[in-house]
Amino acid sequence: MPRKPNSGEPAWIDPDDAPELGEAFFTRADIFDGDRLVSRGRPRLDKPKRQITLRLDADVIDGLRATGPGWQTRANAALAAWLARGAGA
Repeated sequence: MPRKPNSGEPAWIDPDDAPELGEAFFTRADIFDGDRLVSRGRPRLDKPKRQITLRLDADVIDGLRATGPGWQTRANAALAAWLARGAGA
């Protein structure tokens, strides 16, 4: 089996030779508000979407995709509007 090539940087072994903790380190550090960890990224949604499997006619899918990026969001909005009108009742 071929040997894995070196990454180009020597392995850090001596704990007394630790690198300085510069600005780049602290920009990636965790942020706390008192004792509470402030999470990164998007805030959690109150009602997150769920993934399902839904079989639709090919012409329906082609027509939705032809409307361009965001077609799944528009399909969701159309279904939500249909339900708000009384779900075909």
